[in-house]
Amino acid sequence: MSTIIRADLHVHTCLSPCGDLQMTPRKIVAKALHHNIDVIAISDHNTAVNIPAVLRAAHGTPLIVLPGMEVCTREEIHVVALFDNVESAFELQQYVYERLEGENDEQTFGMQVVADENDEVVGFNSKLLIGAADISIEQAINIIHSLNGLAFASHIDRQSYSVISQLGFVPITTHFDGLEISSNLTVAEARKRFPEYSNYTFVQNSDAHFLKDFGNVFSKFLIEEISFAEIVKAFRNEKGRKIIQ
Repeated sequence: MSTIIRADLHVHTCLSPCGDLQMTPRKIVAKALHHNIDVIAISDHNTAVNIPAVLRAAHGTPLIVLPGMEVCTREEIHVVALFDNVESAFELQQYVYERLEGENDEQTFGMQVVADENDEVVGFNSKLLIGAADISIEQAINIIHSLNGLAFASHIDRQSYSVISQLGFVPITTHFDGLEISSNLTVAEARKRFPEYSNYTFVQNSDAHFLKDFGNVFSKFLIEEISFAEIVKAFRNEKGRKIIQ
């Protein structure tokens, strides 16, 4: 039996240096439940460290949390990866960390807070998470797919860190599973602006870095049950599953 769910597949925590310190696991879960969001994906910049804490914070609630990451490639293009399990997210993290140089400067880029499920600070990540990994966009998508993940281009309508802002177009060699638009556009407006990408699935997420930006922007999915596999089918418009647009 088909059901319609609300999903926000691009949410940052306080671990992202540009993320607000209020973006803690328990507060994210509470905000999602308040807005009747069924599924969220934690997609911090170049890291997966806070995902287990959000999973534990959501345990026992109706909220489904998908492991994810927003990878910054050497072209300074942001790509969101989603996975069915946290182990795959950490495999991607290891791949990215091995190609990510530099240490964070808190005064310049912000703190990178590692939190537990009770919103207690348990450490700080010293990697330069805001940086670009020495990975091409094709390599990023290939490694995500090799880990059975889903890859979509972040906020293609933005003037920075998007595939279109950096390259001017979406290369046919990239094999994205979908294209994300920001909250600045409706899907209908995006379809008019980018008619050349009519064959792609569009998805809209909050890309929330602050609690105030989280909860009002999401996509509706028509699926059979709430699972990563069903969300993948919706991106591919398989067997009646789809993102309602």
